[in-house]
Amino acid sequence: METLLQQLTRGNALFLIFILGIGGSFQSGYHSTELSSPSPYIQRFINSSWYHRYAEPPPPQTITVIWSLIVSMYAVGGFFGAFSVKLITGTLGRKKAMICTSFIAIVAAGIMLASKAAKSYEMIIVARILYGYSSGLGEGSYAMYLAEISPTKIRGTVTLTSVIFLSLGRLFGQFLGLSEILGREELWNFVLCAPAFFSVVQVIVLPFLPEAPRYLFIEKGSDKACKKALQSLWGQGDYKQEMDEMLTEQAAMEAAPRKSTLQLLRDRSVRWQLLTMSIIYYCNQLSGISAINTFSFDIFLKAGIPTDKIRYVTLGLGVSQIITSICCGLLIERIGRRPLFWGGYGLMSASLVLVTVTLNLKDSSYWVPYISAGLICLFVIFFCGGPGGASNTLQGEIFIQSDRPTAYVVLGMQRWLLFAVLGLVFPFLIDALDSYCFVLFTCMSLLACLYTFVLLPETKGKTMMEISKEFKAITICGKSFVEEKRVETKL
Repeated sequence: METLLQQLTRGNALFLIFILGIGGSFQSGYHSTELSSPSPYIQRFINSSWYHRYAEPPPPQTITVIWSLIVSMYAVGGFFGAFSVKLITGTLGRKKAMICTSFIAIVAAGIMLASKAAKSYEMIIVARILYGYSSGLGEGSYAMYLAEISPTKIRGTVTLTSVIFLSLGRLFGQFLGLSEILGREELWNFVLCAPAFFSVVQVIVLPFLPEAPRYLFIEKGSDKACKKALQSLWGQGDYKQEMDEMLTEQAAMEAAPRKSTLQLLRDRSVRWQLLTMSIIYYCNQLSGISAINTFSFDIFLKAGIPTDKIRYVTLGLGVSQIITSICCGLLIERIGRRPLFWGGYGLMSASLVLVTVTLNLKDSSYWVPYISAGLICLFVIFFCGGPGGASNTLQGEIFIQSDRPTAYVVLGMQRWLLFAVLGLVFPFLIDALDSYCFVLFTCMSLLACLYTFVLLPETKGKTMMEISKEFKAITICGKSFVEEKRVETKL
């Protein structure tokens, strides 16, 4: 029996996964943490730019508002990027959509690089919107691409590579933010546009790699192109089983044509899937992970960590995310998706309770802040090894081809909208609630733990049609979302 590495290296699959990763979730991961280290320098830049224009210092509240806009506009761009996933992936295909996202990221980097010389914080906001649009479009296109190149047996591992690259992006952002690398006041704009290099690599290399086989077979109707893509990715073979599965899905797609956003929301047959992913993504965002990634500097400062040590703590956080994501990739096909969700959420809840306690005791001893930092690292490890690792895999599995693009639009818009609100509100929330903001995060993690334990079906090793039937079979108090059709006869 072939090992996972042998399966990935028989063709170009491993290379394609790498190229997709550096232009996909790596970019999102980098942009989610890039503001952490240079945040004091950017706020000083806002102050100096304001003074340069108006010959007076800005009110402190104004700096907070501009800073919140810089943080949250990334998510606003992501919202519109997610909204356009269906249109662009349907029109251009998965591969060209990914190239399009990289072009946008390169333009954004150019604007960001020029913002310092132009003394314009507005250019930072514009660049962040474009970065967000690129990430929103890229995340949907990338997740679809991975799901549509993956054989059923190793689908979980292949789709989970997106989380590994997300963690790598976060670590790279934290690494470049070190004062010994680019984390100095005169270089903060270089920190914010560094990942454009990987976008350039993707634009150059991706045209020579195959399109997603499922897209070619089911949507383009080309079995020859599909087989050629499968052989290019996974080595020589007839791939009859994979193509028969696609044929079944194509027949289901013809029986139920592709839906608009409103039609999908009204469709009772996918309501459990949409509800499940919505609850998971809402709880993921409100569990505190987005706030910790984006505002790690402020959180560790509140925890009592010395300013000169915070960057190294966040770097350790990034390393732990990568190690945990890799471990999750090795485990997901062994223990399944379901235990990773409810077990991860349960451990996250316990970590957050302890974080709340230690943050309130931070002045009692010099070592307490380091306990808080360690608990936050544990929280991140439990997230990446559980729901953070399995969420993208689950989303790629539970929708059939006809529903997938529209579902990615709906879920992506929800996720980015919440991220935007959280980015705008959290600086004020941490000032108002201090350590007690983690109580809210604890409640959301507990809710997700209960939901996934009670209602989420296991999807490991099942085809997308089988998974769809599992969701249709979910009942609460004997009732299901799926309406049974009754045929009445007149005597």
